[in-house]
Amino acid sequence: MAGQLCWLPKFGSNGKLALHLRLEPYHPWKPHTAFPHLCSADYPIPNGSKGWATCQKLIASGWTAIPTAQARTIEAPVRSLISLASDTRFN
Repeated sequence: MAGQLCWLPKFGSNGKLALHLRLEPYHPWKPHTAFPHLCSADYPIPNGSKGWATCQKLIASGWTAIPTAQARTIEAPVRSLISLASDTRFN
C-alpha cells in the first residue's frame, strides 16, 4: 500500500511543518501520528522535523511526496466534496 505524503503546518504550531499522510488521493490529509502502524520513531534531534524518519521509510517503500503548495490547493476541493457528501439534503 503506497499513499501520499507532504509537509503541512501542524495545527496551532505557528507555521511549523509536520508530516501529513493520506492513503488515497481523495482522502483528506492527516498528521502522520494518526497512522501509528506506519510511523517510525522520530530522531532524537532537538527541534528536528516531526515525521522525518517516517518520511524516509515511506519514500523508500514507494510513497509519493506531494509539494506543500500543491497539497494546499488540492485540499480545499476535497473538503468541499466531503461537506457535500455529508449534506443531509442528498442522503
